[in-house]
Amino acid sequence: MKKLYPITLSRALSRALSSSSSSASAQSTAFPLKHVTKGNFESALAELRRHVAAADFVAIDLEMSGVTSAPWRESFEFDRSDVRYLKVKDSAEKFAVVQFGVCPFRWDSSKLSFIAHPHNFYVFPRQEVQIDGPSYEFLWQTTSIEFLAKYQFDFNACIREGISYLSRGQEKEALRRLSIAYEDELSDTWCNMKEVKDIPINRMADVLFAERIKNRFSEWRDGLLQDRNGGSQLQWNSNDSKQQFQTVFFKMRPALNLTSFTSHQFRLIQLVINKHFKDLSYVRVNGDDLCSQQLVVYTESKDEKVLLMKEVKDENRRVAEMKIQAAIGFRHVIDLLSSEQKLIVGHNCFLDIAHVYSKFIGPLPSAAEEFVSSVNKYFPHIVDTKILLNANHVLQQRMKKSSTSLSSAFALLCPQISVSAKSTGLTFQQCVQVEVQVDDMRSSNWDSGAKHEAGYDAFMTGCIFVQACSYLGIDFKLHSPSENLAHNEKLCKHVNHLYLSWINGDIIDLSTGNKVAELFGTNYFKKKYPNILFENIVLIWGFPSKIKAREITESICKVFGLTSVTSVYHLDETAVFVQFSKPEFVSDFLLLKETLEKSDGPISVLHPLAKLLEGGNTHAGNYETYKEICSSPISKVLFANQAEAVGIKWKREAVEPKIAVERKEHTSFWEENAVNNSTKSSEKSKQGKVHNAKKDMLCGNYEIIDSLNAAEVNQIRTNNL
Repeated sequence: MKKLYPITLSRALSRALSSSSSSASAQSTAFPLKHVTKGNFESALAELRRHVAAADFVAIDLEMSGVTSAPWRESFEFDRSDVRYLKVKDSAEKFAVVQFGVCPFRWDSSKLSFIAHPHNFYVFPRQEVQIDGPSYEFLWQTTSIEFLAKYQFDFNACIREGISYLSRGQEKEALRRLSIAYEDELSDTWCNMKEVKDIPINRMADVLFAERIKNRFSEWRDGLLQDRNGGSQLQWNSNDSKQQFQTVFFKMRPALNLTSFTSHQFRLIQLVINKHFKDLSYVRVNGDDLCSQQLVVYTESKDEKVLLMKEVKDENRRVAEMKIQAAIGFRHVIDLLSSEQKLIVGHNCFLDIAHVYSKFIGPLPSAAEEFVSSVNKYFPHIVDTKILLNANHVLQQRMKKSSTSLSSAFALLCPQISVSAKSTGLTFQQCVQVEVQVDDMRSSNWDSGAKHEAGYDAFMTGCIFVQACSYLGIDFKLHSPSENLAHNEKLCKHVNHLYLSWINGDIIDLSTGNKVAELFGTNYFKKKYPNILFENIVLIWGFPSKIKAREITESICKVFGLTSVTSVYHLDETAVFVQFSKPEFVSDFLLLKETLEKSDGPISVLHPLAKLLEGGNTHAGNYETYKEICSSPISKVLFANQAEAVGIKWKREAVEPKIAVERKEHTSFWEENAVNNSTKSSEKSKQGKVHNAKKDMLCGNYEIIDSLNAAEVNQIRTNNL
């Protein structure tokens, strides 16, 4: 067993601890996490079942192979809640869970402390049974690999010894296919007894092989008929025959075990048996491992042959069902957490829950409402510690000068446990005591030496939770083991509230699917763009790379008015959001863009939008276009490439009705502005009507175009004289 070494904490931390708790120790005991791989999974699962059954809550944490499949799939302030869900969905579907931390916490009333049992599971999506579609694929994000490697993540243990799994959906599909194959007598795949058609044997080698096999089966059968007692092995004339044919008993019947043949030769053997031997049956028996056994079995009657076939089918089905059950793997842990209905605690855990659903339950629903409803059925009580850290004004003040990241919150709220805690000059309130037990080792000041391993992070999450509960006024000394902590009146209002986006402070209620109002008003989360109106947003992509956000704003304002654009936000170097001051500007902009692109008149090069549309690759759409692009499983690095791959150039549905009616007037307007002043005067009446029509369409801002571009237009006219 590994020798244990005490680690002395800093004097500053010791002083802080002594002022808060006389029983806190200045030393931490080092012993490793409970690491679980496929080698010790069964025993660890049995132990975990006992701990979860007795637990008051279970903390979880996940380590993934990545977070975002493209930079524009990061969470932005301009992401509506349904779009944020689509980005989380994309992440959960494309990346793998490589470690899963599970840490049950039980209140020990005799010691007035929680007992934690951290488990660190290595998980790997190995395909153990045949299911529809290609083998598992997932992405690795380089920054995630670097992060895991920095903290000594054992990639070999993950890939070679990681626990595989089947989701509930995959298990259901595998059993369905199994049932269909078992019941379908016309395509009997279980014993490989499907009638082989009388295919012509043209190759001389096949003819000789079939004849030799026929003779040997005849010799073996004749020998059985001469010696009814069986058991005597037929003596072949060559050593090769002894290796390929061996007399055995299969289900109390004499049989030949066939080995060292190719798949083509097995097919020829099956053809010979079906054509020449009514009392012999060719069967394939699937073993408990990946190997199968090929046999030729002797039966004395047709009824006995039918019975044999049924027995083999039943046996193969049993083996196949056992393989499916064995392939469930780590999902047994998820089923345990679901069936026990314990309070699940995570830290900023919406993505974690999405991964749990995607990997172990089934395909993620396309809409957030359906997702949260389904999650609530499996896990009715979930708490996000990030919510709790902002649920109490005292906690809020404590965290004000610190990050609410997991490690920062742990160091600040759990100084008696965290060896990285630093003296803050604050007097800590009485901390809830937490002891750790791993196998037969136990400590109240534990250091696993495994920072950022999922098991230890789950432990930190649980410790933060109990301290946050203490700040909320929950006195665990009064806690009864029979009480469901999720129903505590001081905690229940925070249960099932998860941050859908920490950037905007968007909170979703898993119980109802509704968005929850921010806990501390609109000023708590500092937003660069506080007044986002999604119906006022135009998405523009594919514009010339040299153009800047300021230039985009100026060109649009020249058309729609100086106050028409409230903000411009870059998704990446190829795409921007433009928020207008009025929603009608969205369709007007899309209409104007298409009209200019289809116009052959010389005035189009003088238009304020000409620079934005230069090159002919600029596309635009409303906010629903953005949602549609985000919903695609494709992930190109640049947004413009993503839109092209999805096949969207712009959202025509919103503007086509207007285009049909107004295109002619719009084109005439710009053509008439290109003629000389004398022509303008003679057609003043006609132009006035058209101008008024366009003024209505663009809310009276064409006068601004004239004033801003008069000098440029006159200069061009002079050059053309």
